Amino acid sequence: MPSRDFLERRNALWARLRALTPGTPGFDAAGFEETLADLAALTGWSRERVLAGLGLTPAEVPPPGERP
Repeated sequence: MPSRDFLERRNALWARLRALTPGTPGFDAAGFEETLADLAALTGWSRERVLAGLGLTPAEVPPPGERP
């Protein structure tokens, strides 16, 4: 079973990503990508899997180097 610290950190990162979701007021692309990378590293999930957990596709949130 994951530790309490792990679960609290994971849940805080999910909450932050939901607050930073593209299309929300004050969207911060750099903060979103940093938080997404932190969550992916913590959970071992791919970027695509984390985006799917938010109900987003990679096409809706291209990586920073691929933004139009």
